[in-house]
Amino acid sequence: MKKFFVINGKERELEFEEDALLLDLLRSSGYTEVHCGCKEGSCGCCTILLDEVPVNSCQILAATVNNKKITTVSGLGTIHSPHPIQEAFVEAGAVQCGFCTPGMVLATYALLEKNPSPSDEEIIHALDGNYCRCTGYVKILKAVHLAAKKVKNNV
Repeated sequence: MKKFFVINGKERELEFEEDALLLDLLRSSGYTEVHCGCKEGSCGCCTILLDEVPVNSCQILAATVNNKKITTVSGLGTIHSPHPIQEAFVEAGAVQCGFCTPGMVLATYALLEKNPSPSDEEIIHALDGNYCRCTGYVKILKAVHLAAKKVKNNV
């Protein structure tokens, strides 16, 4: 099956099996920043934004994604032009192995779009389902607060 997708602002025609998961299609199409963790929807490593809403791409059939905007972490910023949220995660030391980072960054982006000044409780709720096995979350909370300040200053 072939279908058109808008990924990180660019239209692409991709071919895939009708039972392909969106996660697998994205990774096989070069979007390796979308990580494969549990394939059960519980770790958040495969998080993408689907029409600006964070979702686990391992739980979505590629064939069901019609007329929706897909954003991966590379759609927010790059190593040469990082998004303020990406900068904040690095500055706060919230990046260790990096496996959970794309999902954390995208969940943070969605949170700050709705709530530019979240409390710790609101951050914890927004990041629920994104598991980090390295940082212990203290630095991640710090990164989200720093990101909120950076985003406000850039606007």
